[in-house]
Amino acid sequence: MATDNNQERFRGYRGVGRATLERFEVGVWSEVVVHTADGEYQGLILPRSETADERHMVLKMASGYNVGLAFERIEEMHEVNRREAHYKIPEKEFPYDPGKPSVKLFGTGGTIASRLDYRTGAVIPAFSPGELYGSVPELADVCNLQTEKLYGIFSENMGPEQYIGVAKACAAEIEKGVDGIIIGHGTDTMHHTAAALAFMLQRPPVPIVMVGSQRSSDRPSSDAALNLIHAAKAAAEGDIAEVMVCMFGPTSDEYDLLHRATRVRKMHSSYRSTFRSLGERPLAMVSSEEIVPLRHDYHRREPKGRSEMKAAPVFDGRVSIVYYYPGMRPDIIDSLVASGYKGIVIAGTGLGHVNKPVYPALARAAKAGVHMYMTVQTLWGYTQMYVYETGREIMELGVIPAANMLPEVAYVKLGWALGQTHDPEKVKEIMLTPIAGEITEREPPDGYLVYQGGLPEIVEFTRRVRK
Repeated sequence: MATDNNQERFRGYRGVGRATLERFEVGVWSEVVVHTADGEYQGLILPRSETADERHMVLKMASGYNVGLAFERIEEMHEVNRREAHYKIPEKEFPYDPGKPSVKLFGTGGTIASRLDYRTGAVIPAFSPGELYGSVPELADVCNLQTEKLYGIFSENMGPEQYIGVAKACAAEIEKGVDGIIIGHGTDTMHHTAAALAFMLQRPPVPIVMVGSQRSSDRPSSDAALNLIHAAKAAAEGDIAEVMVCMFGPTSDEYDLLHRATRVRKMHSSYRSTFRSLGERPLAMVSSEEIVPLRHDYHRREPKGRSEMKAAPVFDGRVSIVYYYPGMRPDIIDSLVASGYKGIVIAGTGLGHVNKPVYPALARAAKAGVHMYMTVQTLWGYTQMYVYETGREIMELGVIPAANMLPEVAYVKLGWALGQTHDPEKVKEIMLTPIAGEITEREPPDGYLVYQGGLPEIVEFTRRVRK
């Protein structure tokens, strides 16, 4: 038993690290004052990952951030308190108010539903949707919330099977008469799932709001709570009945943006305001007080009991997306065909181009019955393959321009189209017919705005809006 206690007391520390903790009679979850050759620190000793080195101690500071201290630099250390952290948030039954709308929260995993795993040092999906209410009680001010955990995986593990599962679950709740749906999802591939749901659930009668968090709930700068509250507001009270992504606005903690599912993309690896609408304005701004539409060409919430929704939860996963790069060899395309892929989306350069050495592979793919569509890797703008000879040659080889669909959206739509038919003309009709705003007639004047830092007018703008 003593051995077990010691393992807990020095969890993750070994060698020189454990010897140092034993020497100063402290351990994991000890709140300590540490004197080092570089200065004084006070905080809580955290467990280490089993795979971490033995030379450093991890201390959680009062600020909420962690700091690593080299054991060889520690001169003195003493315990001032001991308080073991508990990462499990108790589930709470959501209070019912007959005057509030009913919202269903589906959990799939991701950072918005996560905790820290000290065995590996990684943030893992572990909180159930019920635990989310335990940490964000403000949700009860907005709606009556029911929760269901569909999956508990990181978003990179979401794929066709999960797209279909989420779509079917949403359709079932809509059939029951729910007023809105929230889907908790990891941010890395949220825009893929959003696009898939927009095609699988066309013209839903209620809002379907996808939400995530760039920073996990154990961090002081976490956006999880505000994003959830704003998503609940949009799902319960909003008039926009589409599949949307609800994530942080660009400058402050005051509001989130609602993005159309087929025009949104994650654009920064760590910023909280990572999502933005490309080639279009966002649908709306949402705060805990109000929802302010930024455009009015959206599908509106339908009266109770009336629905024009068309559900088509199908997907053929034999689809790939290829980003062209200079010097790309034809074996990239040939290998996909040989592996049995039935659809290829190409993100080409400029207006939709690839190099001539790839041409024979494209011809072989077309002959094998592979459906090929061209998008542009610039993200903003349209494929215009009639402008240059290169584009016209590529079209003659069987590659079809996909207007201004984002590459990931075209990939998802092609998988969805092939889930219904493999007839080339029918697939083409599905691909080039706008269904959920994925293809637009033109970009608005403010649809392409990229602020370049350092310019005088941008410096002035950021000075005024940054808080």
